[in-house]
Amino acid sequence: MTAPLASIEIDEYLPHPPAAVWRALTDPDLIADWLMDNNFEPVVGHDYIMRGTPVPAVGFSGLVASRVLDVRDGHLLRISWRDAEAGNDLQSTVTWTLAPEGTGTRLDLVHEGFDPAEPSHAVAHRIMAGGWQGHLLTRLKETLGRIAA
Repeated sequence: MTAPLASIEIDEYLPHPPAAVWRALTDPDLIADWLMDNNFEPVVGHDYIMRGTPVPAVGFSGLVASRVLDVRDGHLLRISWRDAEAGNDLQSTVTWTLAPEGTGTRLDLVHEGFDPAEPSHAVAHRIMAGGWQGHLLTRLKETLGRIAA
């Protein structure tokens, strides 16, 4: 029997209106500011590449090949997320769901598809969990602060 796939789940309150958060998740220049350089378009079926820093510990090439799987304007963005280099078997999905809360936004982020029985997946899960919590959401908040100013 195969172990169930692991996910990273983050529930975060952002003191910024949903429109600003949506813009930071869908504008290629803003995505490059807090996540990675990219050629993103918020269109279901759009394939795009994000360029980041290689992570040798998990065999990450630094290129993420992604596809827009679902878009519900202002509310939900779901993408596939995999290493663009051939031979890397880590295929996951990232889903951002936005909901207004007071004057801000409730952001639910789910990054799923990690196989805990596969050593490289387990390491990637640990690195990505720390990365989303400690680095990327911090940069997203900084970007939101700049665009709100």
